[in-house]
Amino acid sequence: MSRLEVRDLTVGYEGGPVLHAVDVEVPHGELLAIVGPSGCGKTTLLRTIAGLLRAQSGEIRIGQRMVTTHGIHLAPEKRRIGWVPQDAALFPHLTVAENVAFGMLAGRGSARAARRAAKSDEVRRLLDLVDLAPLAHRAPGQLSGGQAQRVALARALAAGPELVLLDEPFGALDPMLRADLRAAVRELLRAEGVTGILVTHDQAEALSVADRVAVMRGGEVLQLGTPEEVYRTPATPWVAGFVGDAVFLPGVLHGDEVATAIGRLRAVPVADAAGLVPEDGADVTVLVRPEELRVVRADAASVADATAAHRADADRRADDGALDGIVTDVEYTGHDAMLALALADGVRLRARVTASGVVPRGTDVRVSVDGSVLAYRPEA
Repeated sequence: MSRLEVRDLTVGYEGGPVLHAVDVEVPHGELLAIVGPSGCGKTTLLRTIAGLLRAQSGEIRIGQRMVTTHGIHLAPEKRRIGWVPQDAALFPHLTVAENVAFGMLAGRGSARAARRAAKSDEVRRLLDLVDLAPLAHRAPGQLSGGQAQRVALARALAAGPELVLLDEPFGALDPMLRADLRAAVRELLRAEGVTGILVTHDQAEALSVADRVAVMRGGEVLQLGTPEEVYRTPATPWVAGFVGDAVFLPGVLHGDEVATAIGRLRAVPVADAAGLVPEDGADVTVLVRPEELRVVRADAASVADATAAHRADADRRADDGALDGIVTDVEYTGHDAMLALALADGVRLRARVTASGVVPRGTDVRVSVDGSVLAYRPEA
């Protein structure tokens, strides 16, 4: 079993600590995506797990083996870890098959040994797995970016790793190829039963491909959970804004509702890192996802793609006089669109609607919120 456990990991350079008491756990066979702004410690964490950096304190366990702890630092080549870098980093003097075979040698072989191993059944199996068997004799310079990354993945799997680390492997690819390749990588790791960690700057990519997502900031993991947990119940307003589009409103909590500039909304209070929950009567920060906003033409009797319940909710809230507004801009993306809305009292919102629900700029509208919202203690 290739379960990964990172406990209380602290890593630093001469300028001070980069990772602060990081805890991460990845069950066997799952893919964890790590996201966060540049400089938050994503790559440092990856390199420390790989054994390329020494930890100041903490533990790293891969399967049943402790690879990092006080007094123990297992060498990278002994950790049974595969690495897929951003640029594929294939050997230009070796063919596709020979590059994969070199992975079987765990970095200890020669080009001659790789050429012999390239004829093995295992190399053929791996090339079939990444759908590149017809290109076995090509040079890396004859491959597309996506093909090169498939070779790099096959090479990483060739050594039979317990863990595969993917460091921005899709960053240089065009959007369509990127989507196809990340889906293929997910299926390959599942087929091989290998645990994986993907570092990416693309939040949508992390949410769509990973079993779990870790959000990092300032060398700390702020939240680790399933994509749905991280998106639907973010631990902090910052996490909410980082992993997706978000609308934040000030409000005052009153029982199970919160009073905001767009009316009284059903609210779910969220505990902060210290376990403190907003109290009744407290000022709060309210999170609304753009897709939770329902937009109705002011002169219409119905809402595009809304249910009767949504229409009734819109009418009820519109009666409060707080939700009349106007569409100031439309960002059309084909399958959906983002509407910029200006409401009374200077409130501005962004609502996501389906393509059939798009209304032109300048349209008078009414706005309601579908379901409950999250209420946080204001961040310092």
